Amino acid sequence: MTETSKQHFQAVVDAGQSAVFSGWDFSWLEGRMVQEIPSWDYTELVKAMLVNAHSLLDMGTGGGEFLASLAPLPPDTHATESYPPNQPIAQRRLAPMGVTVHPVDEDGPLPFDNSRFDVVINRHESYNPKEVYRILKPGGRFLTQQVGELDNLELNLLLDPQKLQPLTDWGLETETAKLCETGFIISQAEKAALRTSFMDIGAVVYYLKAISWQIEGFTLEGYHRQLLMLHHWIQSHGPLITTAHRFLILAHKEASLS
Repeated sequence: MTETSKQHFQAVVDAGQSAVFSGWDFSWLEGRMVQEIPSWDYTELVKAMLVNAHSLLDMGTGGGEFLASLAPLPPDTHATESYPPNQPIAQRRLAPMGVTVHPVDEDGPLPFDNSRFDVVINRHESYNPKEVYRILKPGGRFLTQQVGELDNLELNLLLDPQKLQPLTDWGLETETAKLCETGFIISQAEKAALRTSFMDIGAVVYYLKAISWQIEGFTLEGYHRQLLMLHHWIQSHGPLITTAHRFLILAHKEASLS
């Protein structure tokens, strides 16, 4: 390995490691990680649900980036966030829009009265079906997009097969069943396997920094050898291809309950 090659590897890795990740903003990866688009359009589905909606809850708002992009918002709009570093970021972004960000414990009780919201949205956040059902008004709708348990598993296989997560019952089929058992009526349920291309090793490093649960305990020092090998592979063969797994469920609560 030449000195120039070593310097290039280190520069790309350092760029990914030092790039700022704040809230839920992945803009640094634009052009560096390219992912196929699922058959559904989450944003357009949400916008359609907000027509004539008076109240909205965004579960797991991150830094509030997505919710802010939906403006103008329903007059009674709230957000929850369980990750402490994101809470002040979201509050600064959303408070000027009249949105309160509620700190919550993951999967814990939601701090809202029964039958409070017309619409509840949730992108990549855990949830308790019974709590979501409780806070929805009769006829209210729940939209969630989730990450499947096999998401980008190729990274684990290449970098640390011992860090493979045990398979669980998390997926489209089990979640639709849980929602139905709670009382929801399912109107849309889809899943997708999306080709994802990491264009350089810096993108891999940034992704693993942001998605820290993909390979728990990931550090540059601990994975230097594997990263270097993967860097050479990308340089010789082109982008690293992995598979992102997503599923989407649109459900509603009965309009009239006997």
